[in-house]
Amino acid sequence: MCERSRQGLGERPKLARMTVFPPQSTRLAGQTAWIFSDGKAGHESQCLGVVEALGLVPEIKPVRLTGLHRWMAPWGPVPERAAFGKPGSRFAPPWPAFAFATGRTTIPYLRALRRQAGFATYTVILMDPHAGTQCADLIWVPEHDQLRGANVIHTLAAPHRFSARRIAALRAKLPPDIAALPPPRVACLIGGPNGDYRFTDDDQRKLEEVLEALADMGAGLMITTSRRTPQRLASSLKRVARGRNVLFWDGTGQNPYPDFLAHADRFLITADSVSMVCEAAATGRPIYLFTPTGGSAKFRRFHAALAAHGATRPVPAQGAPLENWTYTPLYAAEEIAAEITRRWQRRAELLPSLVQTGR
Repeated sequence: MCERSRQGLGERPKLARMTVFPPQSTRLAGQTAWIFSDGKAGHESQCLGVVEALGLVPEIKPVRLTGLHRWMAPWGPVPERAAFGKPGSRFAPPWPAFAFATGRTTIPYLRALRRQAGFATYTVILMDPHAGTQCADLIWVPEHDQLRGANVIHTLAAPHRFSARRIAALRAKLPPDIAALPPPRVACLIGGPNGDYRFTDDDQRKLEEVLEALADMGAGLMITTSRRTPQRLASSLKRVARGRNVLFWDGTGQNPYPDFLAHADRFLITADSVSMVCEAAATGRPIYLFTPTGGSAKFRRFHAALAAHGATRPVPAQGAPLENWTYTPLYAAEEIAAEITRRWQRRAELLPSLVQTGR
């Protein structure tokens, strides 16, 4: 079972969306944050985005559960071989000021730390831990997730590492190959099949037609695929790029994704990728969604909320001109960091009485 809640008082379950953020707390800056990592880049990126917004020093703690321990996660114990809390272990004191986890196989490690470190470490879980709401001091979930609780906060977008400061720095330097593209420059961020979306042959054909039409209209395309993109789709998109004003990243050399993100005038993103949509939404620039076959209630809630915010619209009809619109950029990492700071400071004020009463 999970530990008892160690909450402060007066929590606000929903965050206000902010466009101007308070400076990082000098009491937080420079302190250590452990990040329990299951090796998934997306999970690490979410945690690092919040840790960087807080001004903390990240320390990645790789974890790997196998066999019965993996099957029992998130409820099961940490394997004995981890020697959690023992001298010489990767998980030994001094305990960090903060600890972050996301993904069910990281939760046993966060729970073990919480038991041993007590109030010395403020614990944060990103995404639903599927182990109740009392396994950490604070849990963040996206707005379209239905988990709620006194220590659960939510934002429309997911956190990532593309802060306003980082995007501004990228925009200050325009790479020559992107500068050579005709405007409008459209970043085409292509995902792939997952548990909810399929990429059928018909989907592939339609996506090829959309990209060909955009290029033939004079737009400069910047195409990048992801780890989930099927090889047949990647190969077909590479063929689309030949002989047109298109940059296509084939996975070799330095990843141009950050520059694509920063210098795009528009985006075309496949609806299966929450992370790429959220990163694009930090730019405040128009996002067109290409929706492959499939979907789920959770994805529909997410996309409906983004459309209501004004960030996204469906792919335009073939031959229709590209529209331009604006919306308030979404910086979930900063929103989450501000709420962590508020609650951490509140708990620090209450700590003497909490220790005395054993809460």
